[in-house]
Amino acid sequence: MNSAASHTAFPRFARIGPLGDVCRLGLATRGNTRLDADAVLEAVDRGVNYLNWCGHPDGMREAVRSLGSRRGEVFVAVQLESRTAAAARRELRRLCAELNTDYLDVVTYYYVEHPDEWREITSAGGAAEVVEAARHDGRVRAIGLTSHQRPLAAAVAEGRLDLLMVRYNAAHRGAERDVFPVTAKSSTPVVAFTCLRWGALLQPTPDDPSDFSPPSAVDCYRFTLAHPAVSVALMAPDGVAELRQNLMLLDDWRAPTEAEHRALAAHGARVRRHAGGFP
Repeated sequence: MNSAASHTAFPRFARIGPLGDVCRLGLATRGNTRLDADAVLEAVDRGVNYLNWCGHPDGMREAVRSLGSRRGEVFVAVQLESRTAAAARRELRRLCAELNTDYLDVVTYYYVEHPDEWREITSAGGAAEVVEAARHDGRVRAIGLTSHQRPLAAAVAEGRLDLLMVRYNAAHRGAERDVFPVTAKSSTPVVAFTCLRWGALLQPTPDDPSDFSPPSAVDCYRFTLAHPAVSVALMAPDGVAELRQNLMLLDDWRAPTEAEHRALAAHGARVRRHAGGFP
């Protein structure tokens, strides 16, 4: 069994340096999910305070725009696609205008998949010039990086970044080897995405034992959060019904038992064999 499940402590909040205490169950939207503003605000009312906006006009955008005096209750994260300073300056202005906010809590460089991209971002005239200046001025509170390339993410974790955003679930556990030892040493917070493996973890496989029932979404988020290196696990529900199912974790906030962890890890290995793709 991975050492993650042997930890009895299962904190509800994680401290992300520049931000403070963040609810470890975060909420994200994607371009292909349907979540209206009322549903997002329902999650906020339940205590979810890390909101990762996909950049599309959607319910999360409208919810953040409507917060008014409650804006300080949530941490709004965005993904920055720009690689150059000029493009980053325009993109940050647009993001703040769309969200009707004077500042962004987290800006992550979006899907940096090659060292050349990171060199462009951090070179003279790169996006880091603008983003780091905004952090100095208080218009950005924390800077992160989103990547599927675990060695690259680990290599740049120390120094210019406040957090990393990487894929981690029961079927994709490479971060345990490539990322978490590095971030644990540097105390770099990790935000995990794709916690359901695009829903595949919720489905049976041909190799399941006869008495096996696929896990729920709550089980999958619990697995991800059981690893002490993970600060936040992002859910991305498609509609209010899925959201409310996910929020049931808040009512039964606990780590998986050792038996539950073993069963989900084994299921994740089967999903990995049969679902294909993505190391």
